[in-house]
Amino acid sequence: MTDVIIIGGGAAGCLAAVQAARYGKSVLLFEKNDHLGRKLRITGKGRCNVTNNSPTEEHMKNIPVNPRFLYSAFSNFDSQDVMDFFEELGVPLKTERGNRVFPVSDNANDIADALAREMKKLGVKVVNRRVTKLLTENGAVTGVRAGGEDHSASAVLIACGGRSYPNTGSTGDGYTLAESVGHTVTELKPSLVPLVSPDKYCSELMGLSLRNVTLKLMDGEKLLYSELGEMLFTHFGVSGPLVLSASSHIRDMMPNRYRLMIDLKPALSAEQLDARIQRDFAENLNRDFSNGIRKLLPAKLVPVAVKLSGIPSEQKVNSITKEQRRKFGELIKAFPVRISAFRPLDEAIVTSGGISTKEINPKTMESKIVNGLYFAGEVIDVDAYTGGFNLQIAFSTAYTAAINM
Repeated sequence: MTDVIIIGGGAAGCLAAVQAARYGKSVLLFEKNDHLGRKLRITGKGRCNVTNNSPTEEHMKNIPVNPRFLYSAFSNFDSQDVMDFFEELGVPLKTERGNRVFPVSDNANDIADALAREMKKLGVKVVNRRVTKLLTENGAVTGVRAGGEDHSASAVLIACGGRSYPNTGSTGDGYTLAESVGHTVTELKPSLVPLVSPDKYCSELMGLSLRNVTLKLMDGEKLLYSELGEMLFTHFGVSGPLVLSASSHIRDMMPNRYRLMIDLKPALSAEQLDARIQRDFAENLNRDFSNGIRKLLPAKLVPVAVKLSGIPSEQKVNSITKEQRRKFGELIKAFPVRISAFRPLDEAIVTSGGISTKEINPKTMESKIVNGLYFAGEVIDVDAYTGGFNLQIAFSTAYTAAINM
């Protein structure tokens, strides 16, 4: 008989294991992969954005789905607690642009390895098996079945992630286990995911990376998101940090409803851009339009911009009218990309949707349906924008579950 069984050796499962063991509980953790923290090791492009160094109010603003459910968890274990936790485990941290917190080493393995070391030191037993069943009796959890064997425990934590990045082990097991004992799983959708565009020119621009551009996401005429940063054109549409963040603001994906507007020259006002275009034109008066803008845009973007501008590529620069030039400037400040779909869930960083928060006690993370059953991390129906907010949710809910188990 074990005090606590944890299903899932990711960010939430490992932190919960450490905290429960620090409280003197015997902990048995099941992880079906060979190594702990597989998804944790690739987050933030392998750098691991552990949290966001900002007050809880700021975190709440960055959680579009069920933020109020997390108030208790965040008051138990906030971003400062996360930073203190990892620094005490010997991982020095740094804060970068947007208050994003990373290990000084820029190596996500340092975070995962620190958790694994602390678990080992505290005597947490790790078994590399998949849990196939929750065992219950009289409305309470009594243990789990894994590898054909039953294991007893007085508390069980489901912390096995969502359904994004399935090659890291996030295959939706937590949803199946929860549903088997009467829990509701809300609709699962991709979040922080690349976006599909019907615009053919995206594939023509495939591989083009844009830096220091401002991306706006529009729902009709309503602005949903605007941020300066990086993005990338792909064979199916668009990807990159700005696009992933924008995707989490899209709730009901419908063709022709959403569009992106890219400001290719955000440092210049419309007037400054026009002056810049006039200078380029003055140097190329007798050349074709397509040659007159080569200094202004990346080479790959020139033929597409020419096509969208409506100005014939062979029209001489000296014959371009003021109105044509003005419209071309508007195109540079608002380069359009229509959005028709999300890429598949298995390409998403985060799964939106999950176990209904109405069925979980927000103060303890315990199930309201099955006594002794707890939840933490992405398996719950809460998700956030990029910037370290999703890992903070994982750590805060895991800590709250651990202290209550």
